[in-house]
Amino acid sequence: GSPVRGSEGLYMVEGPPQFTESTVLPREYGKNCKVYTFSKDGTLFAWGNGEKVNIIQVTNKELLHSFDLPKVVCLEFSPKNTILATWQPYTTSKDGTAAIPNLQLYDVKTGTCLKSFIQKKMQNWCPSWSDDEVICARNVNNEVHFFENNNFNTIANKLHLQKISDFDLSPGPPPYKVAVYVPGSKGAPSFVRLYQYPSFAGPHAALANKSFFKADKVTMLWNKKATAVLVIASTDVDKTGASYYGEQTLHYIATDGESAVVQLPKNGPIYDVAWNSSSTEFCAVYGFMPAKATVFNMKCDPVFDFGTGPRNAAYYSPHGHILVLAGFGNLRGQMEVWDVKNYKLISKPVASDSTYFAWCPDGEHILTATCAPRLRVNNGYKIWHYTGSILHKYDVPSNGELWQVSWQPFLDGIFPAKSITYQAVPSDVPSEEPKAARAYRPPALRNKPVTNSKLHEEEPPQNAKAHPGRDKPLSKTALKNQRKHEAQKAARQEARSDKSPDLHTTTAPQRSTAPQSTSGDPEVDKRIKSLKKKLKAIEQLKEQAASGKQLEKNQLEKIQKETALLQELENLELGV
Repeated sequence: GSPVRGSEGLYMVEGPPQFTESTVLPREYGKNCKVYTFSKDGTLFAWGNGEKVNIIQVTNKELLHSFDLPKVVCLEFSPKNTILATWQPYTTSKDGTAAIPNLQLYDVKTGTCLKSFIQKKMQNWCPSWSDDEVICARNVNNEVHFFENNNFNTIANKLHLQKISDFDLSPGPPPYKVAVYVPGSKGAPSFVRLYQYPSFAGPHAALANKSFFKADKVTMLWNKKATAVLVIASTDVDKTGASYYGEQTLHYIATDGESAVVQLPKNGPIYDVAWNSSSTEFCAVYGFMPAKATVFNMKCDPVFDFGTGPRNAAYYSPHGHILVLAGFGNLRGQMEVWDVKNYKLISKPVASDSTYFAWCPDGEHILTATCAPRLRVNNGYKIWHYTGSILHKYDVPSNGELWQVSWQPFLDGIFPAKSITYQAVPSDVPSEEPKAARAYRPPALRNKPVTNSKLHEEEPPQNAKAHPGRDKPLSKTALKNQRKHEAQKAARQEARSDKSPDLHTTTAPQRSTAPQSTSGDPEVDKRIKSLKKKLKAIEQLKEQAASGKQLEKNQLEKIQKETALLQELENLELGV
């Protein structure tokens, strides 16, 4: 069942294949339902209705417990359904006496409260368990405290470093590993370290260590096999002024001590990074719009490059055989559904205004939704087949809101992986073709013919393995200079495109209609294309010079190469 939470209350929907309201949960009317959660295996469901927190057994609809917790806004089950953790906003008592604990851990069997903690921040409020619940960890005053076998009265171990601001426990069976992040201070770099529980002491205890200067915050992502962590390090501001996202770098740290900076061949923000469930490759979506997406292997070498497009998110299917690249948020909701094994495009559906995306545990269906408060209009959800068909669609009445919708989880292995089909599955729901967005034109140009000037470079997808000798790794200085130039170029582009109201929405790659002359030799065609690009740049420089702009030395040198380039182009086109 899929729970739906909004201004019409909380209820559950069965399906696919048929979509009907489920009888597992009697509909909770009213607008006070602030939170719900499933257990990891999908057999328990808990929700808060503004008065009580209830737990039901999904299979037989039995109400297991009801707790008087009117203010709870966060709920989570431990991995094996032993404990329900609840959190409510932290408050201090009026007379200045001891603060009231606001994080509770309840025993799911007996309903008794095993432990209460004070947990001021909502961020990372929930303790982290290993999958077998043998260890449980929480960050307290810059230390990580570990409990064993859900005994919360004794701290079994502490990981104490200068000031740990974040940690991430590895998934899967023991040995348990933990990644910790310590932000830099007073000229000392930030670092992420990997440890194996409980070996924390001594100078050589860490399995791996990676330090970096540019990091105000980090996101740490373990792969499923717990052999490596990807770290997205971000600064709050970008010193070059090229982006309001701040600057991001992507680091790779393996438990065998190997680490690397992942070299991203386009400058700009890192929007998303996702591991494949195989744990042997990951996809990064990065670069100023239109963004690039690339799959990398464990050596951090590119395996496949998806070219550029209007996208800022990547979602692997649960079995890892399909990858969806999507542009949500300030982009128009274009999705590209890729067959990962063959790197072939399966479908290109459009889910406009989506604020939420989730794969169904069956690896076949996708849920997209438009929820408040992110968007207050056109709230609703759609269920798709990955081949692009909409199988079910629900629009909230115009004065209503949808707050949350999700799939019921299932454990891995319940749904077998099926072979991929490229043929759109039949559906009774008519597919909606979104209205083609027209580019903004200032009033002065509205009656004039359209000149096709491309603001952004478009790149088609390409297999990165196919050109082994093509990209020699750049030296550090060369890379730094290239980044600097790209940042400046991007800043200029952003400044130019500021004049149009829709800053980051780039339309799909347009193919120019002029027939391309092809020589039949792809290498020659590539050189011809490159020469034309250089000559076009020279044209622009000459125009700038003619308008009285002082050119740099390297720009003047470029102009001097024009005759030679023209000669080479002519020879190539004549097939000399």
